[in-house]
Amino acid sequence: MKNIYLVLTVFALSLVSCNNLDLYPLDQGSSETWYSNETEYEMAVNDLYRTAFWPVAKEAWSDDYLYRDVAGPDIVDGTLNSETNTSGSVELATFYTNQYKAIARSNAIIANLDRGRENGINEATLLSYEAQARFSRAAHYAMLVFAFGDVVYVEDLLTIEDASKMSRSPKADVIKIIYDDFDYAAEHLPASYTGKQMATKGAALALKARYALYFGDYEIAATAAKECMDLGIYKLHKDYGDLFYTKNAEESIFLLPRSTALLIGNIGDAKSYYPRTAGGFSSKVPSWALLAAYECTDGKLIDESPLFDSHNPFLNRDPRCTASIVEFGSEFVGYEYTPHPQVTKVMDYSTGKMVNNNDTRARAQFASFTGLVWRKSVDRTWGPATNFTPENDLVIIRYADVLLIYAEAKIELNQIDQSVLDAINQVRARAYGVELSDVSNYPAITTTNQKELRTVLRRERRVELAFEGLRYYDLIRWRLAQKALNKPNCGVLYPGSELIDKVVTPGHWFWPYAPEIDEDGIADFSKMASDGYVQVCSEGAFSERQYLWPIPAKELVINPNMTQNPGY
Repeated sequence: MKNIYLVLTVFALSLVSCNNLDLYPLDQGSSETWYSNETEYEMAVNDLYRTAFWPVAKEAWSDDYLYRDVAGPDIVDGTLNSETNTSGSVELATFYTNQYKAIARSNAIIANLDRGRENGINEATLLSYEAQARFSRAAHYAMLVFAFGDVVYVEDLLTIEDASKMSRSPKADVIKIIYDDFDYAAEHLPASYTGKQMATKGAALALKARYALYFGDYEIAATAAKECMDLGIYKLHKDYGDLFYTKNAEESIFLLPRSTALLIGNIGDAKSYYPRTAGGFSSKVPSWALLAAYECTDGKLIDESPLFDSHNPFLNRDPRCTASIVEFGSEFVGYEYTPHPQVTKVMDYSTGKMVNNNDTRARAQFASFTGLVWRKSVDRTWGPATNFTPENDLVIIRYADVLLIYAEAKIELNQIDQSVLDAINQVRARAYGVELSDVSNYPAITTTNQKELRTVLRRERRVELAFEGLRYYDLIRWRLAQKALNKPNCGVLYPGSELIDKVVTPGHWFWPYAPEIDEDGIADFSKMASDGYVQVCSEGAFSERQYLWPIPAKELVINPNMTQNPGY
């Protein structure tokens, strides 16, 4: 890792120290003086891996999340428009601009390869630079196409005047070029690196598989995913819970390293996820809908399994439940965690003494409105001692995702065989800490019915990939966003006599009964709300038009040939 940190740091310092107006900017690949040696090419390639160029969808755009009693950002409340660009919502113009910045820098590297040849750089080295650039270009166009549909396609270096006259290219045409770029990258990138973290052959195949799945090209997705699997490089990390605290784990296919010391990476809003007793806000929390999604250990949903106990909702559940959401009464970041309104003191394990329980709303009004907090990825390194600054890797894609991509593509093609069941069951078995063949110790999937497997696969993706920025994309491509995001998002009653009298004293805490879960795996808490056992914290108003994002308003102003998406 040290090599990429060093190069990025030197590059950043060179940018901020360039105060001589006679010097060409170092971040412009078309400069007449740049690309004269390998160091300059490597710096340009490394710049493609800025975290700003690789945005991850916000959990706030999904049904796995609640921010206190707020309905959610513009996507969830249905008000997304061409001028939306706030940090708490969709940074539309920023997203659009950053993707095209990355594309322009990729194009600059490709356009200047001949200069490297003139300067005597080895051809194999130049091909590796081109492969990195085409990997980057493919990924960023894929993000744009998924978000906006038809997009302006550019692969040359353009003047501002020319760029402002271009119109949108059909989505289908751009997708073909995206696949070509990924194929070139997969052919010319190495399987791995020593001492640095960049795109590899596996990364190109994995992202090609992801976006082919997103675009409904299931044959292409299945083939690319299988090629990635067959590399024999990646494997599932043995411990699911430990995976998210392990830097550069063997399961990571493409990641961006983060370091506060070297100012590398987007650190994020860590304090919002940390429990209040431990000094955080616990304002951005898991939803009840997510808690309801985890199966019981018999492989049945909570509204079907005799093992489910609504008063102890973490008992007898898929182990990924307690690896992702903090179990009541368990130790977490040094403290006992419980939201129970009658538990006013909890254990501080660092001192062995009882302290005030600020994770119950009976003591702290703004404690988690759902009573839940995230465990996944959150640990002591996020705490007050480090000013809530996480340094865990930002994983863009990992092996479990590739296995599930392969399985889903084959299911949609109705090409269901043992390899499909094995792909899903590898992920499930790892969650239980056992081998694939140890079917007596985990609920292995055995059905080969397409409809049943589709439901299983979608639920598996949700619980395996929770809090990884992928649920929103799944809801969009499955056309389930309107159903999932417009359900009432519920939480515990406001702490007072009503909560005690209606829920706690009669023995209805945490839930009075299991919510109903529909054929799409979406839980419905409306009966609990109408019975008065819970409060509705928010309700969404996702609109059909938002399956595509609007083109940012400023792009329409500067380019008369740009058209807007329907409904905006």
